[in-house]
Amino acid sequence: MAEAISNFAHCEALVREADPDRYWASLFAPAEKRPHLYALYAFNFEIARVREAVREALVGEIRLQWWRDALQGEARGDVRANPVAAALDDTIVQFRLPRQALVDLIDARIFDLYEDPMPSLNDLEGYCGETSSSLIQLSSLILSDGTNPGTADAAGHAGVAYAIAGLLRAFPIHARQGQVYVPADILTKHGVVREDIVTGRGGPGLQGALADLRAIARRHLDQARALRPTIPNAARPAFQPVALVEPYLKAMERRDYDPFQTVVDIPQWRRVWSLWRGPF
Repeated sequence: MAEAISNFAHCEALVREADPDRYWASLFAPAEKRPHLYALYAFNFEIARVREAVREALVGEIRLQWWRDALQGEARGDVRANPVAAALDDTIVQFRLPRQALVDLIDARIFDLYEDPMPSLNDLEGYCGETSSSLIQLSSLILSDGTNPGTADAAGHAGVAYAIAGLLRAFPIHARQGQVYVPADILTKHGVVREDIVTGRGGPGLQGALADLRAIARRHLDQARALRPTIPNAARPAFQPVALVEPYLKAMERRDYDPFQTVVDIPQWRRVWSLWRGPF
């Protein structure tokens, strides 16, 4: 019992430091469910940060394979020595979470390890669905005590909106790393090529492409809001981070916004206020 408490406490500290949006949003969930949400969010952070933690893509693939094996019961050594893996496993067992959804999340993150272009908007939406949308749906399962909350469609749209806002916020970081998440079909529409982004040239075409992405995020946000009646009250906290999508998008529309220099953020008081008001 003491070891489990320590594992969940480790996850909470990690999420509070590395993923403040989801940490503050989790405070709207019942206290007894929060440790399990932290385990899920800490796992997500561990997977998402692999690109920054390694110098070679192959090493990143090995790290992702360790997590894949841990979820499938094939990891060598004592998986439970890793506090995040141990807390996640306890959460999976208690709430009967589908392990395949977590494996799919890992597989989607392989894209992060390389500098391949995002081929199309459809591919981007699929990437966001396997990562961000899946996280909302899994959180909904935890909040619903492992029973199907009927939130898959709402989680799909909400997750895409949240993920696109996040990718736009991180645009300058990704550009410096040679990563381009703006779909190639949108770039082509505006006459932008990858080199314009990774070299920091930008131009009016890029502004139009980023505006298109913001519009797509808002479209998914509107669709998630239309599905509000399908979200039971118990599952609502899983959607709480989506309340930050619109404030982030608006911050990108200020006159002084420079996509190559500005990592968009909002004051903590405004973040908490937006979360309190909720996404719907």
